[in-house]
Amino acid sequence: MEGCDRRAAARQAMTKADLLVERGATRLQQLAQRAAGRGDGIGEWLAEELTADAAFLRKLKPSLIAARARGESPAAQPTPPPSQAERAEKPKKEKKRKSGGPSPLLIVGAAFATGILLAKVMDWRGHAHPRD
Repeated sequence: MEGCDRRAAARQAMTKADLLVERGATRLQQLAQRAAGRGDGIGEWLAEELTADAAFLRKLKPSLIAARARGESPAAQPTPPPSQAERAEKPKKEKKRKSGGPSPLLIVGAAFATGILLAKVMDWRGHAHPRD
């Protein structure tokens, strides 16, 4: 019954390691699409790098490495990265603004200045009433 086993049609069993590698490559591809959706130069550069990394990771599947080590030609070739047109189709998201509030550096600076002021006042009051 070949129809019951889905892996029989491809005549290649996927190992757990292959599935982990494929999951990682898929995740890199999703990150590349998100980076391309940013629409700026850094996002496009990052998308190209992540796409190349995903393609390289797919070449590192243990079953493909074993096939190459045996001298066989690997049956499954890595999937090509999506073209620029496919990446550009995704609508751009508007950036969310932060919910305001003072800068953390401002808070630290104010606490530092308050501490110095408090120390000066305590020192000045200590001179007003000496304990001789």
